Amino acid sequence: MSRKKWTSEKIFNRLLNNKTQKTYWENISELRRRPNQYVFEKAYEFAKSDNDKQKIIGLYILQQLGFDPRYNKKQTVELHFELLEKTQSKNVLKSIFHGIGHNNDELSDKHILKLIDFKNVKDIDIKHALISALSGIENSKAINVLISFTKDKASSIRNWATFGIGNLIETDNIDIRNALWNRVNDDDFETKSEAIVGLANRKDKRIKNIIISELENGDYGTLLFEAILTIKDKDFLPLLNRNLEIAKNDKDDIKNGWVLALEGTIEELEK
Repeated sequence: MSRKKWTSEKIFNRLLNNKTQKTYWENISELRRRPNQYVFEKAYEFAKSDNDKQKIIGLYILQQLGFDPRYNKKQTVELHFELLEKTQSKNVLKSIFHGIGHNNDELSDKHILKLIDFKNVKDIDIKHALISALSGIENSKAINVLISFTKDKASSIRNWATFGIGNLIETDNIDIRNALWNRVNDDDFETKSEAIVGLANRKDKRIKNIIISELENGDYGTLLFEAILTIKDKDFLPLLNRNLEIAKNDKDDIKNGWVLALEGTIEELEK
């Protein structure tokens, strides 16, 4: 029988005994598609459980129940912050922060300050989840925490935090620009690219020379093309066309695979 025809009660029971990640997430997804009072109350009950497995199942369902708009979103957000008042295991804490990240568009100052209390966390996975919770919030204190994370030793944290201040907020000030400039030469390609996009989003004219340098070195990628189309400067066209010819004639499948992206960028820039 199709999972869509299962009762919600049956899916909750299956979740407690899932043997594979695939069926686990299929069951979570199916319940998220059922924004009704039974699913909400059952998931809420799970989330309040003393059992971590049940707690995480409940949180995963609630944080995207009904997708958009969320079902009983205010209660779900308050539950997440209520759970933050108690000591939680690493996996529960991760799910709480990710859940807040899915529903952080109307957080109060009190909520934001509670998240900031965790800014000194050492675990990379929890830190990554905390960045998710703080990203997209137009609040100076939240932004300052993200700026501090752009200097982290772990490239994945620098990358995610740079994306957070560069792409997910519109706030533009000297601290954000300096933080992005500090990552323009990052050893991690993705982090560097996110910094370039963030500066392009803020129409920082100085980024033009950095983009030219990247194209001259053949260090391009989807994010660099995004920055180019944000700036919309036709001075990039000769270098793009040169890279296109190189890519077309390159026997390397990876380089050759950029042909369509280069063609698309050139086409958009020529309009």
